[in-house]
Formats: sequence, C-alpha cells, structure tokens
Amino acid sequence: MSEDLKQAVQRKGSFWQTVKAVGWSFFGVRKASGYEEDISKVNPVHVIVAGLLAAVLFVLGLVVLVKWVVASGAAT
Repeated sequence: MSEDLKQAVQRKGSFWQTVKAVGWSFFGVRKASGYEEDISKVNPVHVIVAGLLAAVLFVLGLVVLVKWVVASGAAT
C-alpha cells in the first residue's frame, strides 16, 4: 500500500462528517471550501461505506415511491 493511501485511511474525520459530504454529493451542490475541507478530513473507507448505504437507501426509496404511486392508482 502506498504511503498516501495509508495516511488517507488514518484520517480522523467522523463518520457523520462523511455522511454529510456524501449527502451533498448526491444533491450535487457544494462550496469549494467545504469540498477542500472534506477532502482533507474524511476517511476514504467511510466514503465508500456511506456512498453504498446512500445508494441503497436511494434505490429503496424509489422502489417504495413507485409501489405507492402504482397502488394508489395515480399512475393510470
């Protein structure tokens, strides 16, 4: 493993900071200063886990929404 990767994994950013950063990424809006802060603090492993969780929740939310719309008859 390279030295840069070892240092990145040892960052002390909290998982909650990572979840917020991933949330902003899903929304598509972020200030440059916030982005720079996230890059310097978040742990890449946390980013992967939070990103996968957010993607799963997003897909499940869409499935529930579609089932609700179809069941309500509003889709016809």
